[in-house]
Amino acid sequence: MKFDLRRSLFLLLAATLGLTQGTASPLPASMAASKPNASASGANPGLLRAGFLVLGVKSEASGARSLAFGAKSSVDDLQAVLAQMDAGAADFTSLQGEFEFKQYQKVVDDMFVQKGIFYFRRTKMGVEAAFQFTSPDDKQVIFKDGKLSIYDRKINQITETDVRKNKTALEAFLSLGFGGRSEDLLKDYEVQLEGWENIDGAKTAKLGLVAKNERVRNTYNKIVLWIDPARDVSLQQQFFEGAGNYRLTHYTNLKTNGKLPSDAFKLKTSPHPKTVKPQE
Repeated sequence: MKFDLRRSLFLLLAATLGLTQGTASPLPASMAASKPNASASGANPGLLRAGFLVLGVKSEASGARSLAFGAKSSVDDLQAVLAQMDAGAADFTSLQGEFEFKQYQKVVDDMFVQKGIFYFRRTKMGVEAAFQFTSPDDKQVIFKDGKLSIYDRKINQITETDVRKNKTALEAFLSLGFGGRSEDLLKDYEVQLEGWENIDGAKTAKLGLVAKNERVRNTYNKIVLWIDPARDVSLQQQFFEGAGNYRLTHYTNLKTNGKLPSDAFKLKTSPHPKTVKPQE
């Protein structure tokens, strides 16, 4: 299967890039108008329904108390994870490391794998992100100052897209699992703690996310993050696209809040690259 990096990346961002059309707000109107969670604490609706079921069904008192306790414990565990993430977010400034990007297409039973290095930084001006693909092709992707740039060395071409009008929503999407605050996470997603898993020797909280915004949800019906709560960093992410398709990204050799290369967010091109700017 021929893999189109630009198509894949824009599919990744498509839900976000289309959110703010027709609204002056930097955030999606539908997202801003989303109904709040049934619980102000951000409790998972399924757990709340379980709690209501316990209260409304006549059963053995001990069984009902056990179910209610289990639901409360799960909610409490999630709140503890979110509190840890917020503590980590307070000190978070940057992240760098290596990534392995897997894109699975079920209809052809094909797994396309790409590897590289990445840099991520939060500043007073917003978020900056850079991905250097080293295998199988030499490509670069940089998001900075409201502009998304993709450089393909094979054809010596830069594809440049102005996303300033969607900058806030796009930054929130790109920074998912990288030093974000629980307040922002709960604003945009229904969040459930699905358990704990060991990733590369680190104990991670497995968070299941379902987007509140319909357009995002139509692109990714579920997102799973494996978070190291203490650092507020995602070691692995999985985006489910429906029809059995998904993308899985694994991050390794992570360094938080370290000094980044001075040219981390600059394209490194061959001489005289061609620049194209797709129409919105």
